[in-house]
Amino acid sequence: MTDRTAPAAHPIAAPFAARWSPRSYEDRAVPDAALAQVLEAARWASSCFNDQPWNFILARKGREEEGYAKLFSCLSQNNQGWAGRAPVLMLGVARTAFAHNGNPNRHAAYDLGQATANLAAQAAAIGLQAHQMAGFDAAKAREAFAIPEGFDPLVMLTLGYAGAAAALPEALAAREAAPRVRKAIAEFTHLGAWGAAGSPA
Repeated sequence: MTDRTAPAAHPIAAPFAARWSPRSYEDRAVPDAALAQVLEAARWASSCFNDQPWNFILARKGREEEGYAKLFSCLSQNNQGWAGRAPVLMLGVARTAFAHNGNPNRHAAYDLGQATANLAAQAAAIGLQAHQMAGFDAAKAREAFAIPEGFDPLVMLTLGYAGAAAALPEALAAREAAPRVRKAIAEFTHLGAWGAAGSPA
């Protein structure tokens, strides 16, 4: 398999360099202990007022078959073209009001994002990979799982052991093996004032 380690310009911790978003997955289950580890990492994400507004609906191929089929049906056509290879599908949902006072929580999506990022980094640390997806029908997901008002389905994920790019259709295989590229730090860092681009090092 092609090495997908991030070509970082500065040293970063191994899980962050190892994390990427595969479309090809090996045909093997994620052990229960490993799944518990990635969810534990999500559990310890930071959140506004420690409100922990994240929820994850997950289903494993061959175990929660009905749930897996429902999750798969919510994906966009493009994502359905590859995501069924993954042994685990997940839906991330954010509670939009604070539990302690019922007021709107404008940081709920941000906090779900932090939990999901923790999950993805922990997955990479133990040899798994997660692929986060915006391409899904949130209204269909709400109906399929009877998600109540006040909870927003915001992201879907695949989880499993990354497989060979050659197992994918040609166009997806090319994307799977393409060089990993990111903006330079100076392109998104503003030193002291908006528009004062630069890098601290």
